[in-house]
Amino acid sequence: MKILHISDTHGHHAEMTKLPEADVLVHSGDFTLTGSEAEAFDFLEWFCDLPYLHKIFICGNHDDCLYGANIDGLDENVHYLCNSSVEIADVKFYGVSMFLEDCVTDSQSRNIAKIPKDIDVLITHNPPYGILDFDDNIHYGSEELLVKISEIKPSLHLFGHIHANNGQIKLGTITYVNSAIISGIYQSIQSYHTLSI
Repeated sequence: MKILHISDTHGHHAEMTKLPEADVLVHSGDFTLTGSEAEAFDFLEWFCDLPYLHKIFICGNHDDCLYGANIDGLDENVHYLCNSSVEIADVKFYGVSMFLEDCVTDSQSRNIAKIPKDIDVLITHNPPYGILDFDDNIHYGSEELLVKISEIKPSLHLFGHIHANNGQIKLGTITYVNSAIISGIYQSIQSYHTLSI
């Protein structure tokens, strides 16, 4: 299975006109910039029309207009994961969105604790602590997420959030991928990543 991973497009999705072929397209959040419903609808129209067999997305901290939303009417091959999973060709994907409302309470910690052990691909918006999470001399990743990943050991962990650390690294059996597309100043488009599982 070939996976194309993108993240943090922040309203620039229409500029991505030459995406490579893949079986599954994954967007790990922050598809809006201001968090408006109009931005979310524009992204979803673009995303749903892309010619991939399966498309998966989660929300990031900019996508608060979808907090608590029940997203109806998506095509059968478009999967919104919010503390939930989908299995595609025997590969289990699990997604944890990152809403600001959850981050200021203990809800985000509870969501991380609930990640099941039997997953192949973990999709979060934020990175684990110390892995592709460094900007402005600070590690912005989650220590709780790092501990959880060491327990469940997915094959892939896909995320974004830290624009300055777009990249890919393999540590042990886990491949970590930060595919934040937009640069730190929200202007230029950086690279996306294709992976096989």
